[in-house]
Amino acid sequence: MKFLFVPLAALTATVATTAAFAAHEMDGRNIASGEVLYGENCASCHGAQLQGQPDWRTPDGDGILPAPPHNETGHTWHHGNAQMFTYTRLGGQLALEASGMTGFTSGMPGFSETLSDAQIWDILAFIRSTWSPRIQDLNAGRNPPHS
Repeated sequence: MKFLFVPLAALTATVATTAAFAAHEMDGRNIASGEVLYGENCASCHGAQLQGQPDWRTPDGDGILPAPPHNETGHTWHHGNAQMFTYTRLGGQLALEASGMTGFTSGMPGFSETLSDAQIWDILAFIRSTWSPRIQDLNAGRNPPHS
């Protein structure tokens, strides 16, 4: 699988399912379960150590970027929780289309048929848990304030 993850500022407002979640959706999640689910559903593309695929910044012949790392060397932490959730739930292409973005092709599959919303949040919480406190703080700034 190939994956394109681009800034999706408009995505948060376009997908109603994300609006129901609080600003800190990853608080209290089952990180151990998320780690197992990541291994079963994500590691084949994003790497067992969250390292991504080689040359992840260079598109292939079809213009699709390889799966990026989810560790601190990638850009996953640059995105807000709702954006990451929607991209994972819908898949890259549907998420891009829902946000009105054109000109990009994503190989990221959607997981709404195989994972529950809670499981997706657990995976995202696991990924977040691997980041340093500094990167977690920077990522927190990309989410709406907690009310």
